Amino acid sequence: MRRFTLKPLLALLAAGSVLVAQAPAFAASPAPASRPETGGEWPRHGLDAAETRFSPLSAISADNVGRLGLAWHFRFDRPRGVEATPIMVDGTLYVSGPWGVVYAVDARNGQLRWQHDPEVPAGKGMHACCDVVNRGVAVEDGRVFVATIDGRLQALDAQSGRLLWSMRTFAIDAPYTITGAPRVARGLVIIGNGGAEYGVRGFVSAYDAQTGELRWRFYTVPGNPADGPDGAISDRPLQDIALPTWRGEWSRYGGGGTVWDSMAWDPELDLLYVGVGNGSPHDRDVRSPGGGDNLFLSSIVAIRRTTGEYVWHYQTTPGDSWDYTATQHMILAELEIDGRARKVLMQAPKNGFFYVLDRTTGELLSAEKYVPVNWASHVDPASGRPVETEGARYPAGQPFMVQPSQLGGHNWQPMAWSPNTGLVYIPAQENTGFMMKEPDFRFEPDRWNTGVLNPPMPPDPSLLAQAKASMRGHLLAWDPVRRTAAWRTQHNSSWNGGVLATAGGLVFQGVGGEGLAAFDARDGRRLWQSDTWLDILGGPISYVLDGEQYVAAAAGFGSSIHLTSSSLLPRTGAPVPGGLFVWKLDGRAAMPTPESRPDLTPPADEGTEGQIQQGGALYARYCMQCHGAGAMAGGGMPDLRHSPYLTDAALFRRPLIDGVLSARGMPDFGKTLQPAQADAIRAYVIRMAHAMRAGAASR
Repeated sequence: MRRFTLKPLLALLAAGSVLVAQAPAFAASPAPASRPETGGEWPRHGLDAAETRFSPLSAISADNVGRLGLAWHFRFDRPRGVEATPIMVDGTLYVSGPWGVVYAVDARNGQLRWQHDPEVPAGKGMHACCDVVNRGVAVEDGRVFVATIDGRLQALDAQSGRLLWSMRTFAIDAPYTITGAPRVARGLVIIGNGGAEYGVRGFVSAYDAQTGELRWRFYTVPGNPADGPDGAISDRPLQDIALPTWRGEWSRYGGGGTVWDSMAWDPELDLLYVGVGNGSPHDRDVRSPGGGDNLFLSSIVAIRRTTGEYVWHYQTTPGDSWDYTATQHMILAELEIDGRARKVLMQAPKNGFFYVLDRTTGELLSAEKYVPVNWASHVDPASGRPVETEGARYPAGQPFMVQPSQLGGHNWQPMAWSPNTGLVYIPAQENTGFMMKEPDFRFEPDRWNTGVLNPPMPPDPSLLAQAKASMRGHLLAWDPVRRTAAWRTQHNSSWNGGVLATAGGLVFQGVGGEGLAAFDARDGRRLWQSDTWLDILGGPISYVLDGEQYVAAAAGFGSSIHLTSSSLLPRTGAPVPGGLFVWKLDGRAAMPTPESRPDLTPPADEGTEGQIQQGGALYARYCMQCHGAGAMAGGGMPDLRHSPYLTDAALFRRPLIDGVLSARGMPDFGKTLQPAQADAIRAYVIRMAHAMRAGAASR
């Protein structure tokens, strides 16, 4: 079944019924949506509770956007990935940087007002799948709420940054992390977590905004049946709906289902919508032998804000085997369908289908491919289920080249909805991934566990160029009523950034390696660009102060997956701090000068082919998540091809085997790797350094 409501659940199960709905006829144009009254501020993560990311400001328009110039720039005081959406309230910009450090700066001039460092132990970074990023804060009633990567939810005084309360949301030694922004809804602060690849069980929690007291918790996948119920509000739906869809001993691996990013809230219905992530491990045959839909993995779940009570769910990818999370940005709007206004929820998750759901009932209204998809031919409108293609689940010994790849047709970077054009603007991606079962899978606590073989990046310049060419990013304008693309604007990169739509007829987007760009909302023509030389991955925002409209974005080298940016090499070989960039009409501030990349002079390439092959596989298994595919770091982490430890084999073993950098967050692999294996990883990194040097010389 594609969705349930709780009351008729037992009758449906007993009768073996299937909910059937006819595909609706769609009107030619959307009904106008109500615009948020923000007073020129940007008070919430997505501007409003519906997460539209549509600014009603229009002083900056398609006619004058060419006059935009930098107003000011604020540099963070530490490196690592930057993915935050800033918040602007009462003339102050609040933004989080790496490790959940919060900066409060004057929105007029960028002067620092206060800074809060949660002092996360560096060793916690080993549990972060994609760097120690933080996607933002929430601000309400004079308080700033931030979640730290080691699991603390904190409330700060908005004027001073003073810590008001701090609550631990999971055990300090558990391999969970938090990278998402909390949401505030009528006195409750809601937060999820991440860590599915490390073997955790997902949940989302609500805390009292004044006291920090836990109000409710909803687990997204069943625990070990032998342990009995959790005593949480999720007990009944897990027992009645989810448990029958699991097989085997999934709880040994946690199950996954982390709510690591997107949420939205309908104040009228008082429903909270949460996006649930992938399974642990990724391969369902390992996670749940014998099959099953594995609810509520890869699902949108509607719950009551006040109690956390389950209302309905829709699963985008039943029995997910491809890391196709449903944690991507959700937008609430009104569309005219069958001649009447429908309250809808829209999402473009990783799996490549754009979904429109009735957000009151969970009914599927449409699901169409927005990027090339080969794992399923279509979504059946009657059952709401995707029709899978042969071989898509990569049976044993049979690899499958899946589209989209595990990176998804759209990842976490937020999209935007314009009621003026009736279009959703998506940072979309076209890519292909290699899927094959990991031979003799063995679960390793505190390590990356997917059950899927990760082939190493080959040390061949021509193959590296092909890998880059196979990943293409574009800004997609999607018409959710006509269920088709209105236009696409191709980028030079595939890992593009978040989106902002404005009443000035503009769409702003961070474009990998090229800073911030503005496009005509009607046809996608690029009208303006400002090269920050740092990637803008989170969502840009717009606000008004003293009658002037500003556009702001946080920038930095984000996450470890920098291969997909516009260049296969970042512009620097060392970690670089990110920061805030703010533009206004006729801004005259000087753009910071890019830091040059040092010459790449790797040690002699003396590794045997056997060493290179072994080292590449080990690197993909243990190192890639932090230091980048093919040893090409994203700028927020040390680039191992430039590491001084690379110069000598004995020296290279010290961080890996002896743990000499554990206090700085480098995991100790002394119990996992042998010295000869560390030497093989070193040989692979050296080979990659020479391959990239040869590729650069040929250009």
